Amino acid sequence: MTGTVTEEQDSPPVPRARALLRRFLGNKSAVIGAVLLLVILVVTMASPWLAPYGPAQIDIANRVSGPTPQHWLGTDMLGRDTLSRLMHGGRVSLAAAALAVAIATGIGLPLGLLGGYFGGAVDWVLDRAADILMSFPAIVLTIAIIAATGPGLITAMVSLGIVYAPRMYRVVRGSAMGVRREVYIEASTSIGTPHLTILRKRVLPNILPTVLIQLSFLLASALLAEVTVSLLGLGALPPTASWGSMLGQAFQDMRTNPALAVYPGIAIAIATLCFNLVGDGLRDAFGRETRKAS
Repeated sequence: MTGTVTEEQDSPPVPRARALLRRFLGNKSAVIGAVLLLVILVVTMASPWLAPYGPAQIDIANRVSGPTPQHWLGTDMLGRDTLSRLMHGGRVSLAAAALAVAIATGIGLPLGLLGGYFGGAVDWVLDRAADILMSFPAIVLTIAIIAATGPGLITAMVSLGIVYAPRMYRVVRGSAMGVRREVYIEASTSIGTPHLTILRKRVLPNILPTVLIQLSFLLASALLAEVTVSLLGLGALPPTASWGSMLGQAFQDMRTNPALAVYPGIAIAIATLCFNLVGDGLRDAFGRETRKAS
């Protein structure tokens, strides 16, 4: 029936997956970052089967050794294989960063949707709370929470997730406020569609590209934060291996074996760069779709 506004009408076109993939693959830097990141994830997650030694396995006869046929990257002060610890440590560091980002998303995403969509007093209260949390440097606030609750990797990442939640909230809130003014939202509201349904079927799918881009950048930031807290002895505790704890132990042995700090440092730099490259590629791909739609 013509002239009747339905919930399906006036909805923006959903970006086609093939077109987005083609744009992403057209960005060589993003593709290189994605491939390297995939390799890092596969190697680190499969470290229990791929690593030649256990992360805490000691070889007293080859303490502080350089690269050898038995230990490709050498050993540390306790005779532990550096390559094995690097692989296992990456698994811990990446999983910890993912946990922090998952917590930040679990808090910031629904609150951002509520604040951006409804506005008013709800938005004012949430926005002031975000302002307070974001007024402190993230790593300083994380260390303060850890100091109050006790050290440990899980505690550190939960604290970091809480600290990062306002960042996700701000991104989601701004995107939701923009979508709220669209014609298809007004059309859905005019025909009596419940707000929860509008949020789930109209608002969330259209801010999802922005959320995915923010996730990539947050993962890079969370990885560096995990390294920092573990380097300070507040994250991964012995004998657990992580890239941050490996750096902390390497600094103690810098005079005897400075190469121990090089390997985790390179791994951290490459992983962080890959997350940022993928984020840039996603932003470029989705950004082109947005400009075309507008």
